Amino acid sequence: MNLKCLEQLKKALSEKHPQAKLASDFAIPWEMCPAGMDGDITVNCFRFARNFGCAPDVLAQEAADILQNNEDVQAVSKVKAFVNVSLKPQALFRDSIANMDRLMKDAVLPENQRKRILVEYSAPNTNKPQHLGHVRNNVLGMSLVSVMQRAGHQVIPVNLVNDRGIHICKSMLAYKRCGNGITPEQAGKKGDHFVGDFYVLFNKMLSEEIKQLKEARPELADQSSDELFLETEIGQAAQKMLRDWENGDPETVSLWKTMNSWVFKGFQQTYERMGVHFDKTYLESNTYLLGKETVSENLAKGIFSRREDGAVIADLGKLGTKVLLRKDGTSVYITQDIGTTLLKHKEHNPDVMIWVVGDEQILHFQMLFTILKKMGCPWADSLYHLSYGMVNLPSGKMKSREGTVVDADDLFDEMHELAKKATLERLGDTAEIPEDLEKRSEIIGMGALKFMLLKFNPKTTIMFDPQASLKFEGDTGPYVQYVCARINSIARKAQERGIDAAPEKVDWSLLDSPEEKEIAVMALRYQTALRSSAEKMDCSVLVAYLLDLAKCFNRFYREKQVLNAEDENVRTARLALCFAVRDILSDGLRALTIQIPEAM
Repeated sequence: MNLKCLEQLKKALSEKHPQAKLASDFAIPWEMCPAGMDGDITVNCFRFARNFGCAPDVLAQEAADILQNNEDVQAVSKVKAFVNVSLKPQALFRDSIANMDRLMKDAVLPENQRKRILVEYSAPNTNKPQHLGHVRNNVLGMSLVSVMQRAGHQVIPVNLVNDRGIHICKSMLAYKRCGNGITPEQAGKKGDHFVGDFYVLFNKMLSEEIKQLKEARPELADQSSDELFLETEIGQAAQKMLRDWENGDPETVSLWKTMNSWVFKGFQQTYERMGVHFDKTYLESNTYLLGKETVSENLAKGIFSRREDGAVIADLGKLGTKVLLRKDGTSVYITQDIGTTLLKHKEHNPDVMIWVVGDEQILHFQMLFTILKKMGCPWADSLYHLSYGMVNLPSGKMKSREGTVVDADDLFDEMHELAKKATLERLGDTAEIPEDLEKRSEIIGMGALKFMLLKFNPKTTIMFDPQASLKFEGDTGPYVQYVCARINSIARKAQERGIDAAPEKVDWSLLDSPEEKEIAVMALRYQTALRSSAEKMDCSVLVAYLLDLAKCFNRFYREKQVLNAEDENVRTARLALCFAVRDILSDGLRALTIQIPEAM
C-alpha cells in the first residue's frame, strides 16, 4: 500500500526523465519524518536519484516542486536532497487505515515472489529435557515459520530429533544400573526430566571414576574427561551399549524404545505449551545411515577420495578436508546430514531450506553446503544456516552434564508465576481476582518470553532476565499486549454506552494532530516491517515495529480523549483509529506466535 501522492510523483518524474530506468515494481521510497522536522514523511532522493539519471539535490528540487501542487499535500520543504512532506489528513488516512482490508492484504508478497520453504528447527536430544537454549531455537524457528507464512510463502516446519548415539546410551546405562525399573509416572516426573536425571547421574558417576583413575595414575592428571572416557569402566560400558544398539540387541533396543517414548511424551507437552508444530519429525535413528551410500557413490565418481588410512574424505578448499567415513567404514555426523538433506529435498522439493541451529555449528554447515555443491546438487545454493547466539540468565551459563541447565518447563512456570504476580499488583488489593487469571498469566508470561527472545537479531548473544521481560512499561511483550487490552477495554466501554463502534462513515479529516497522523504513517510501514522480517529471517524487525506502533498509540492516548472526545464525529474517528492500531498489533503479534489476553 503506497501513498497516492508518491505514485503521482513517480509518474511526473518519469515523464520529466523519459530515459529513466525503473523496474515494474519501483515505488518512490519514503521514511517517517525525523523528530524536530516539519512533515509527516521524508523522501530521501539519495536512495533513487540514479534511477532518474540526475543528482540527488536536483531531483529533490524537482520532487518538491511537483509535490507542492499535489492536491493531497499540505506543505513541502526541501533540505538538501531530502523532501519533507505534510499530508492532508483525509488523504493520509485514505491511503492507510481507512482501508484496513487492503493494508493487511498488502503485507502478503505478490504471487511471483512467494516460495516453498522448508525450516528445520528445535533438534533436541532424547537424553535430557529441553532447556533455555532450545527455547530460543524453538521461538526463532516457530516465529520465522509463522512470519514467512503471513508474508505469503508456503512453509514446511520439520524437526530432526537426535535419538541415537553415545550420549543417549549414557542415560540408558545409568537407568539400567540405578533406575530399579521405575517409570516417570511412578516418580511423578515428566518423561524428559526423568531421563535427563539419569544423564546427569551418569556424568557424576563418570567424574568419580575419572577422579579415582587420576589418583591411581598421576601421569593422566592432564588428560581431559573426553580423553579418559574409554579408560573408565562406565565409559566402556556405554560404548558397548552403543555397539549393542547398532547391532540390534533386543534388550538394548527395547530399553532405548521405552526411554525414548518417555522423552517424546515430555517433549510434546513442552511443544504444546509453546505452540510449536511440525509437519514432520525426522529421527536420526532412521536417517543416520542414509548418507553412507551417497558418499560411496561419489567416492566412485572421484568427487571424494580415500585417505591412506582408509578413511573417505572431501577436499573443501579453504575449509580444509572433512572425513565422511572413518577408516572402519562407520559414518560421522556430517555424513548423516548429507543423507537427511537429500531425503528432505526429495520429499518436499523446497525452493529454500533453512536450518535454525546455534552459531557453534557455522563451520559444520559451511562444509555441508560445500559438499552438496561438490556433489552437483543444483539446489545447493538455496541452503541457509540461520545461526543464533547463546542465551544466558543473570545466574550464569548452563551446563547439561552438571545439571545446571534452566529447563524449559521450569522457565515457563517461572514466567507464569511472575506474570500472575505482576497482574495482581496492577489490579490492586481491592480489585476482584479475575476468573481467567491462570489463562491470562500464561498468555502474558509466554508472550513476554517470546517477545524478549525475538527482540534481538538472532546472531546476538543475549542475557535474558525473566523479571525485566515482564515489565508493563518498556520494550517488552506485555507493553504491546497491554495496548491491545486497553483498546479492548475502550471497545467494551463504548458498547456499554451504546456507542456505534463500527460506523459506516468516518470523517478522517478531523484527525489532524501530529499524534493521530503519526499513527497513520506508522500503519503504512506494517507491510514493509513484516515482509522485511521474512526476507531477512529476522523477527526483531517486526518486534521493533510493533514497539514503535505501541508507543505511537500511547502518545496519542495521553494527548487525546477518545470516548470523552469533544465531538461525536471526532469520537467516531478516534475509535476507528484505536481499532486499526489493535488490528495491526494483533496481526503482528500473531505472526510472532504471541497471543493477546482480552484484559490485563
